[in-house]
Amino acid sequence: MKFHAYHGCLDFEKRDGNTFLVNLIMELDTEKAEISDKLEDTLNYQEVYDVVKREMEIPSNLIEHAARRILDALIENFPQILHLNLRLSKLNPPLGGDVESVSVVMRKNY
Repeated sequence: MKFHAYHGCLDFEKRDGNTFLVNLIMELDTEKAEISDKLEDTLNYQEVYDVVKREMEIPSNLIEHAARRILDALIENFPQILHLNLRLSKLNPPLGGDVESVSVVMRKNY
């Protein structure tokens, strides 16, 4: 998922924002949906996107803070998630050099 958001400690990051990528790997039991072919029997990815989007719209100084909020919100809203890997990347961070991205990875297992 790609977002323009306002995470960062520097004034211009808070004002102008930056591009961020959110990558999720979610493990859940899909056996019922595999048989039924019904959306209500699995995780609705539109709802997952909506939760991530909502959290990305809240400015944070640190991507670690934003990532933790996303992780917690997904676990709270979707109890069917058994394992969750989240990577939040800030593209072209202002580090004074040519840096493609910086990322934080968080995992939650149940």
